[in-house]
Order: sequence, then structure tokens, then C-alpha cells
Amino acid sequence: MKLKVLSASILAGVMSMACNPGKYEKSEHGITVNVTPTGENSVRKVRLQVMDDKIIRVSATPDKKFAPDNSLVTVPQKENTEYTVSETDSTLSVITSAVTATVSLSTGDVKFYDRNGKLIVSEAEGGRSFSPIEVEGTKGYTVRQVFESLNDEEGIYGLGQHQSDEFNYKGLNEELFQYNTKVSVPFVVSTDNYGILWDSYSLCRFGNPAPYKQLGQVFKLYDKDGKGGALTGTYVPAKVEEQTIVQREDSIYFEHLIRKELKHVVNLPQDFNYYGSHVTYEGEIEPSESGEFKFILYYSGYISVFVDGKEVVPERWRTAWNPNSYKFSVNLEKDKRVPLKIEWKPNGAVAYCGLRVYSPVDDKKQLDMSWWGEMQDQIDYYFIYGEDMDDVISGYRTLTGKAPIMAKWVMGYWQSREKYNTQEEVLSTLAEFRKRNIPIDNIVIDWLHWKQDSWGSHEFDRDRFPDPKGMVDSIHDMHGHVMISVWPKFYVTTEHYKEFDKNGWMYKLPVQDSIKDWVGPGYLSSFYDAYDPDARKLFWNQMKDHYVPLGIDAWWMDASEPNIRDCTDLQYRKDLITPTALGPSTKYFNAYGLMNAEAIYDGQRETNDDRVFLLTRSGFAGQQRYSTATWSGDIATRWEDMKAQISAGLNFAASGIPWWSMDIGGFCVEDRYVAAAKEYLKTGKETPDMKEWRELNTRWYQFGAFAPMFRAHGQWPYREIFNIAPENHPAYKSVVYYINLRYDMMPYLYSLAGMTHFNDYTIMRPMVMDFTADKATRSIGDQYMFGPAFLVAPVYNYGATSREVYFPAGSDWYDFYTGKEINGGQRLSVAAPYERIPLYVRSGSIIPFGPAMQWSDEKPADIINLYVYAGENGEFVLYEDENVNYNYEKGNYAVIPFKWNDEKQTLTIGERAGQYPGMLRNRRFNIIKVSKDHPVGYGRENKGVEVAYNGTAKTVKL
Repeated sequence: MKLKVLSASILAGVMSMACNPGKYEKSEHGITVNVTPTGENSVRKVRLQVMDDKIIRVSATPDKKFAPDNSLVTVPQKENTEYTVSETDSTLSVITSAVTATVSLSTGDVKFYDRNGKLIVSEAEGGRSFSPIEVEGTKGYTVRQVFESLNDEEGIYGLGQHQSDEFNYKGLNEELFQYNTKVSVPFVVSTDNYGILWDSYSLCRFGNPAPYKQLGQVFKLYDKDGKGGALTGTYVPAKVEEQTIVQREDSIYFEHLIRKELKHVVNLPQDFNYYGSHVTYEGEIEPSESGEFKFILYYSGYISVFVDGKEVVPERWRTAWNPNSYKFSVNLEKDKRVPLKIEWKPNGAVAYCGLRVYSPVDDKKQLDMSWWGEMQDQIDYYFIYGEDMDDVISGYRTLTGKAPIMAKWVMGYWQSREKYNTQEEVLSTLAEFRKRNIPIDNIVIDWLHWKQDSWGSHEFDRDRFPDPKGMVDSIHDMHGHVMISVWPKFYVTTEHYKEFDKNGWMYKLPVQDSIKDWVGPGYLSSFYDAYDPDARKLFWNQMKDHYVPLGIDAWWMDASEPNIRDCTDLQYRKDLITPTALGPSTKYFNAYGLMNAEAIYDGQRETNDDRVFLLTRSGFAGQQRYSTATWSGDIATRWEDMKAQISAGLNFAASGIPWWSMDIGGFCVEDRYVAAAKEYLKTGKETPDMKEWRELNTRWYQFGAFAPMFRAHGQWPYREIFNIAPENHPAYKSVVYYINLRYDMMPYLYSLAGMTHFNDYTIMRPMVMDFTADKATRSIGDQYMFGPAFLVAPVYNYGATSREVYFPAGSDWYDFYTGKEINGGQRLSVAAPYERIPLYVRSGSIIPFGPAMQWSDEKPADIINLYVYAGENGEFVLYEDENVNYNYEKGNYAVIPFKWNDEKQTLTIGERAGQYPGMLRNRRFNIIKVSKDHPVGYGRENKGVEVAYNGTAKTVKL
């Protein structure tokens, strides 16, 4: 790769020149360049604003002036940054101590350079476009901005959390909108050490700016008899006495419910019983060009896709009420007809299936980075430079807000299910954990704890929960915490709905269209307008009046996309929540979850000093500042879904939001597992499906123990480990082992939580973040680092007892269980017995393990087992504070630094810095060295060199 270098003439340009108003205007924060427009909707003004030494905001507009600043995702910056301006005959440049941003005077295109003049990233020539759009009387632009690919080996990560198991987004396409299991965040970070934050709240597309096309728009279609114009659809019912339907299909696009009835799927045969049926679409497709065609498959039920006789999509499954999308690519030749076959087994009364496609794109153009936004005032994005990928994410949080430190109990184990229906179920479940000595910190009360007809009342159904305050007190007495499900949804009969509605803060169309939910006979409801600041205050005040007096510890903000109606087209979803207080939903579609989170965070911070915790099903740029964790939604109980959560979680972490969770075991359960669980309850026999169910949960728990949040949840069968398997079963033994290990790791975990706040650290880390120079890591999305020490390699294939792991060069690695050393820079097949996840520790790691505990703060860590992994120098900082309040913001915390000198084989325990009320002033460290010549697997009882510590620095020879 040839490096493009900033010319000496730019670097040597006249600094701090007098403002030339014909070319540009200079302000306190940057410059505005005036560009001669080449057309009616071409760029007139380009503005560069210096936010930080490493952060430049770029705005571009075809208008005569810029829109007012009103970013929802960024926070006010604390101080102005010094910069200078340089001019040549063709360019203007803004120069800081770290970066230079250069604007072409003729086109307005922007290029970014580092301090040495190396080109980092560049807007593509002619890559900016504006198309006028008007929605509900509000004018704006549909925009596109393309960045040239300077390094085809670059890795690009982020964009939130999606379910197609894609990892490195270089050259890929992703549509950015919010939906159950899909969380869109318009931010990416590159291995070339820069990030782009695209400041847009509308529907966006990364990569191809166009929507996917129907098959008939891209291919010539032929049915199974060779007749042109369509494929053959054959609908075979489950019952032999019902009629088989055969019809020609000019597209495979059965993705949305009919709007008015909201019962049937558009274009599918309406009088056909889909439950248990078998549907086949078959024929041939003929492309008019050669190349790689990118498909997107939308499905519920069981589905497989075959192209040219090859199974390009092995069988996948998704529940009928919550379809999924999956992407795949196929290379095809011009004018060569190839067979296409879709095998589909719907398993619901309503069924969904769709197959759409992108035509081939020139390889070079596909590698360019393209951002498209449906409705914006102008183009607005932030260029963020860093010394490494962590530094880029730090810049992102400088712009969008720090991540607060979660309470320590948040890092413990969470137990949930859909759902605990009574007070007795809640308390008996927590009591059972305590009885069995299985550590736990939190139990979750899901939806419908209210009366059936009272969604939004925030009142418990007293028939099932007779004493809510007493229940919460009992949870606290058992040293637990409780999170409760609160939706932004209100039945029209509730007083809370009426309180919003009289102020115009409820969305009208759901009521006008008589949209009823799935509860009982179906109830009429709507969602509140979270874009209105006064509506947000009311939302919190209603919670404060009803839930806070009970002592509820955490808030589960479900359906915060917002999800008023499943399985409808995007336009109707926008219609259901428009207008917002800020303008048409087309413009603000993606930011609802951010606004809703702000309501709770700001409200609770004004109410008490307890640390806020929100769990939300949607996420957006900046959400970390509201002490919010996002979970991956109502995913399925399939091995492929478990695997997809690895890359999904890693890209979400790379999106700058450190707290992420998933439903361990998957939420939506295949019928076969339900039947197996019922059979087991009846006979006590472990059927093949029950055996697989237990193994799936075991492997998922192993993975979940190394996620930022450790939380099990899902539909029936019950998700507590003692309801999954008996005590003598390897599934039970393995899950309990990893729950215990999670608590042993608490000093390490809580220190990482401190790092997320003070150092803008990322806990769940793509391998590429720590080993960016090792190009082999750029496409590894199925293993990761958990903090600086652990390499985690989840097992996601049924029956697997081994898996391949890549050990990056530059470090050596130790098997966590045996202490055996493995040299870096190689790919190995490693053992993965049923009860263990492959887990390795990087050389130079220092890991503090605490005492055995049943909850996160059961006892002080007065003795810490400090494992030191030799082979290279290492550092770690133990962070401690009061665990539950915000006094750390006032400086009330303590840190103890550790340094390992590998050459001298010495560990220095540094002087403790800081203090806080209740601080442990004297403790012991049991130091255990692990090395090639002294392999030691992890164990609570291992004996090493014991050192008494009172806050004064000590150096220990090991």
C-alpha cells in the first residue's frame, strides 16, 4: 500500500492568516469554507469545527447557512482547542497538535492527515450528495457521504449490534434502524486508528445506499417448468385433506403484515393454514452481469436456501412472531441460468419469508466507506483520530459522554425468565439459589406484573403480588437486588395514559388504527413521545411515584425501539410515532431509546444517589452516558444464534458502548425443546432434544460468564440452572463453576468497570483492538479478549469437544485451567470438553481474584489471590470505591497499581492512592506466579507468596 502524504506546501502554508471572507470565515472553533455550487443541490458551505486535538466535526450544506446546532448524541465540550489555519491556492487546512483537516476550495471535499502528514482518511471526490425531502411540512435532505478506501486491508467495526454474524464491515452493507434484536449505532472505528460518528437519527445505510431489490428486478426468473417471469411457489398444508396451492411468484417478498387488518402477510395466499406446512419456491435465476450478488433473507420458521444445487443457507429457524434477517453472497455468471430453491417450513399461524438482492458493485467502490441518511438538515459527522482503537473510542466518549461506573452488584449474576408470575415465584426462586449456594445478585420481574388490563399503570396485580414492598424488602434481606420491566407503553384506559394524552404526549395513530396487543382479548395502547423533555419528566415521575417507594434497584426499559407493532414495514413504523416533539419521525426514527434512557437517568440522579442501572432493548450513540446496558433482544435458542451473539456483542462494544448483555440460552424456544422439557418433567428421561437443550445452555452460560453483564433469560422451559439439569449433571456442574468463577473475578471485573469510566476502556474486546498490527485478527469475530488478560473462545457447535483458536503474535498464552504455555502467532485446535470453555491468559497479565462469595459484596476482599503470568512486563490497577453511590465522581475512590518486571522477576505493589469511607486499609495478597517452567492452573486454594499490605509500596521477588 502506498501512503499518501500531505504536501510540504500545505504544511508550510501561512499560519493564522488574515481571514479572507471570499473563501472562508474563521470562528473560535474552526472555519467555514464557501464553495461555488455546481448545481441546485450541490454543496455551498463546508464547516470544520475543532472539538479536540484529535476530533474534527465536518458539516456540509447546499443551503446559504447551516442548521442550528442541536445534536442529540454529543455533549458540550469543556474547552476550546487551539488550532491554526493554512492556505494554498486550492485548499484550506485546519491544523491541531495531532491532526490536519484539509478542504478543497473547488469541491469542498475533506481529507484528514496525522501530525506527520500521512493521509488517514479522505472523502471521495464527488462522494457527497444532497436530495431535497419534505415530510409533514418539514424540509430536509436525503444525503450521502463516501470516503475513499486508502487501505484495502483496513478493518472496520461498530455500527451497533446486528444478527447476520458479520464482523469486519469493510466492504459490507448494513441498514441502520432499530428493531427487536437489531440495535443501530452510527459509529465505526478503523484499524487505521480513526473513527467516524455519523450524526443522524434517521434511517441510515452503511455501504450500498439503495434498498435491496426484488429478485425480478435483478434477475430473469423462470419457474420450475421453464416459463419466464416468475418462480414457482408450492404450498403444501400440514393436513392432507386441505388443498395444496401452486402459484407463480414474481418476487419472494412476504415480509410485512397488511396494515389495516394486521393479520395476514402481504402477497401470501390468505386462506392457507401455514402452521406445520411446507412451502417451496423454486425455478431458475439468470443474471445480466457477472459478479458477487449480495442477498438478504428474511424468515420465520425453518428455512434453507439452495443456489445452483449448493446449500448456501443451511437450515435456520426463527419464531413466527419475531422474524430474523440473514445475509449471504453468491458469485454468478452473466446470462447463465442457475437453479434457485427455498425450502420453508413455517411454524406459526402467520408466516414471513423474503429474499432480496444487491447487484454486483465494483470491488473498489464496495471497499469505499459510504454513509447514507434518509432525512437530515445537512451532512454532519465527526472524524476522531487516536493513537490506537482504544484512543478512538475514548474520543467518541469525549464527544458523546463518559460511561458511569455501574454498581458492583451489576457485575454479579442475574436471573430472569419470561416470566415470574407471582410474588411467591420470585421469592422462592431467589431462596432456591441461596439454599443451593449458587451466587446471585439480581432477580428480574418481567412484564405483566400488573393487572392484565392495566399496562402502564405501574401497579402490581395484588392478586398475584399481594405485598410488593414486602417482596422487595425480602429480596434485599436475601442480599439480592431486583430489576423491574417498565415499558414506554400505556393502555388507553390507564390514568397514566390520560395524563400524557391531555398534554399531547401520546402518539395518536396506534389508537386511530385500533392497534391492539397480544394480551388476553387484545388491548388498545400507544407509546409516549420521549422526544419531549416534559414528557420525559412525567415518565420518570410516574415511576418515582409508584416504583421508587418499593425500593426497586434497576430498570428494564423494554421495547424501546419503540416497538408499537411487530412485523410491519418501516414506513408504517415511522407513521406510528409521528410527529415527535422535535419533528417528523422520519428525521428522528433511531433515537427514541436514547431519549427514553435520558428520562430515567436524569430523573433518578435528581431523586437519590443510588447508581442508575438501565437495561434497554434498543441503543444509540451516546447511550453509555445514561448508565445504560443494552441486550440483544429476543434472539432464538439456536446454535447459530449463539454464535451470532459473539460478533454482535463485539461490534456493539466497538461502537463505544461498554455495557452489553444477551439472553443466555436464547429467548424464543424451538418447539422441540419445549416438548423435550415437558417429556422430562413427565418421565425424567433425557431425550436427544433435552440433551441438546442442556448442552446449548451450558455452552451459552460459559460464554455469558465473560460478557460485561452475566444474565440468563428466556421463555419456557425455565432458565434457572436447577430447572435445566440436576445437580449431578455436567451442565449443572459447569454452570455453577462459571457463576462461582465470575464472583472470584469480581476485583478484576470491578477494576475494569473503573477503567470504562476513567480511561474510556472497553471490557469485551475484539482481538483486533489489542492486536491491531496482527492482520490475522481482523476477521476473527468468534473469540475475544475480556479485559486485558483473558482470551475467550466460546463453543457454538453441538457436540463439539474442540475448537480452533488463534493465539496472536507478540504474546505468549497460558491455559487458564492448567497453566500450560502456548506460543503466540499460531492457530491451534484446542480441547473444549463439555464442562469447560477454552480460556487463556495473556503473558504479562496480573489478575486479582477475590474470596468465594454468594453475592458481590458479601465480604471485603481482605485476601486477594493475585495471579501473575510471566513472559513479558505487565501492569494492572486495582480499583475500589463504595460500590453503590456516586461519590467516586467527587474523588472518593482508591487505586492500587501493580507492575511486573519480567526480566527481574519482581512484582511491585504500588502505594495506594486515594481513599473512600469504609475502605479496607489492611489486606493480604497471595501472589501466584505462572510461567513456562511453573505451570499453575487457576484454583482458589493455590498457595503462593503471601504479602501483607497497608497501602505502602512493596516489591516482591518471585
